[in-house]
Amino acid sequence: MNTNRKVILVTGASSGIGEATARHLAAKGHHLVIGARRTDRLEKLAAELNAAGGSVEFASLDVTDLEDVRAFAGLALEKHGRIDVIINNAGVMPLSPLEALKIDEWNQMIDVNIRGVLHGIAAVLPVMKKQGSGQVINVSSIAGHAVWPTCAVYSATKYAVIAISDGLRQENTDIRVTVISPGVTTSELAHTITHDETAGFIDKFREVAIPAEAIAKAIGFAIDQPDDVDVNEIIVRPTASPN
Repeated sequence: MNTNRKVILVTGASSGIGEATARHLAAKGHHLVIGARRTDRLEKLAAELNAAGGSVEFASLDVTDLEDVRAFAGLALEKHGRIDVIINNAGVMPLSPLEALKIDEWNQMIDVNIRGVLHGIAAVLPVMKKQGSGQVINVSSIAGHAVWPTCAVYSATKYAVIAISDGLRQENTDIRVTVISPGVTTSELAHTITHDETAGFIDKFREVAIPAEAIAKAIGFAIDQPDDVDVNEIIVRPTASPN
């Protein structure tokens, strides 16, 4: 039995890093509330984890909708009376060169990758301040540290996640703030690319990848630290990755 069970929210939990993180943290005995748009996947995942002895609630979640995110946080409060950690993991990556002018996709990345993180923070910050403790874990990317052709807007959103996270850290002495920056990781992110030439380039780029479980373990490590230890950022990339 985990004597330090925490109430943890995970966004984007229906696949990839979010799903792997839910599995990892449930196995460690934490109380989870998982959210995503694909509730059929969430329901199946929650049932599997609960059958194995986990404590998992799920809810439909659109991180671009502030009231939806607030309701998601409210579910955790209703079930457990507190929120210890939020993992702002939901993200999209429809890469393309700027001259393709895929403006709707630019806006989608801004809405999900930046506003989604801000909405997560807004939903839990008052609760954590009242508790006098909490942890916000935001998933950025190696694209938040460097820019490559086709990823100008995506990188901009991930740089923003790092800036927002460090601002939040500096403004609070009672809340831990962690950025997780994955390198190429097995996920469905690349499936959202609609620009054919970019899709081919990314398929080659993603031939060297690490499993989502590696990122889940990094997240678990940050959560496991004592309350007075704040792991501010972890970059996790394939050993063989040149980028």
